[in-house]
Amino acid sequence: MNLNEALNALKELEATLRAYNHAIGCLNYDGETVAPRNSAPARGETMAFLSGIIHNRVTSQETGELIETLLAEKDKLCAMDLRKVTLLKESRDDLTLVPAEEYMAYQQLMAEAMQVWHDAKLASDFASYAPYLDKIVAYNRRFAERKNPAAPAYDVLLDGYEKGLSHERLDPFFELLRRELTPVILEVAARPKPDTAFLEQSYPVHLQKKFTDRVMQIMGLDRDDCAVGETEHPFTEGFNKHDVRITTHYHEDSVLSNLYSVVHEGGHALYELGVGDELQGTFLAGGSSMSVHESQSRFYENLIGRSRPFCEVLLPELKALFPEQMAGVDAEKLYRAANLSTPSLIRTEADELTYSIHVMIRYELEKAMISGALKTADIPGEWNRMYKEYLGVEVPDDRRGCLQDSHWSFGAIGYFPSYALGSAYGVQMLANMEKDVDVWGAVRSGSLKPITAWLGEKIHHYGQLLTPDELVLNGCGGPFDPNCYVNYLKKKYGELYNL
Repeated sequence: MNLNEALNALKELEATLRAYNHAIGCLNYDGETVAPRNSAPARGETMAFLSGIIHNRVTSQETGELIETLLAEKDKLCAMDLRKVTLLKESRDDLTLVPAEEYMAYQQLMAEAMQVWHDAKLASDFASYAPYLDKIVAYNRRFAERKNPAAPAYDVLLDGYEKGLSHERLDPFFELLRRELTPVILEVAARPKPDTAFLEQSYPVHLQKKFTDRVMQIMGLDRDDCAVGETEHPFTEGFNKHDVRITTHYHEDSVLSNLYSVVHEGGHALYELGVGDELQGTFLAGGSSMSVHESQSRFYENLIGRSRPFCEVLLPELKALFPEQMAGVDAEKLYRAANLSTPSLIRTEADELTYSIHVMIRYELEKAMISGALKTADIPGEWNRMYKEYLGVEVPDDRRGCLQDSHWSFGAIGYFPSYALGSAYGVQMLANMEKDVDVWGAVRSGSLKPITAWLGEKIHHYGQLLTPDELVLNGCGGPFDPNCYVNYLKKKYGELYNL
């Protein structure tokens, strides 16, 4: 195989894998949004079958020879092709560690585990879900040990979500947050709280759906390219820059829950929609890492979405749809209610100040789960203990405790730290953006286009062409400094609560 033949074979492989992954993604989105409850087993079989084909293609001798040929000629490759073959080799190296039958069985397990998790959450019954989680933890531990037996298994899993991530990097990060933010959290908890009574009324779901449409318009999400569905736990599925699908959930007594789900998932969508045309359909499409992806979702959700200027823009929309509920509410009242800080049970509903403590708890639990120090059956008790210790709240049931997140059901052990890192990256990106863009003037105008354009230039356009470290440097304008995040939170909540 010569270089030109290898490059053509690479394109053919990209097209093949893209088609199979597209099909799997559509099945997953369908299963999470509109598929009937009893469809999970058959869907799992189909997804496992398609995953098996992907496994066979990536681990085949032909693909191995393709990679060898391209790497032998790497000095002749352009930056895009070199990055493609680098990522393909990493994927192949991982998949060759897992026999095809085991890989397919794991894909089916995750599809079934998602349905079991849904039912277990509704029933607040962790025991019914525990056997599935046991198998998922065992698989991840086994995979990590095969990939790098010399490293802690959890570090291997973390590295899968952001290259080079390890407990040696994360332990000091979370210790900084715990040390610096805990006193602020305690002080804020003792202060008078803003009036949120206007949010504790009935906000009809059919009107919330109209509000979703308006929020997506403000964010610049074209409904011809970005669909929105409903699910228990909001997520985003990105297939290409003309087919991104976000989800939300509607609670009649919590209009802000839907709002910030849409803005958060909308941030993910803007990243996927902003990937360069030249990368579409290649191994370089999509986000670079989960931490970088979460930097975008958390950026829009909190730095923009919970800002005073954004509340000023939202207020007329809310008043038009909910005139009785919003009577007497001004932008300042909405802003302070949207930034209510109080230790709580649910991560996705948590305020900025306490949010990373929720993530830290999951990080500590995952480390213990993967090391074997924590048995699956003991997760509820340890979860409840840590919530009492770190946030001072009593967990009343599994539904609002260890069953609240869907991540472990689809094997995402090692993902959670990305939320805290992404939050911190976003703060530093905002400071850098403000040097070039009139951020708050843009928000007040009701158009986020200048903000999204800047992020597109620094982050989105590159897809996976650049490494996560390169993108963070691009966006932050210098090395990552977690103190920027801490200082931002202290300043914001100091002002809100007169500390």
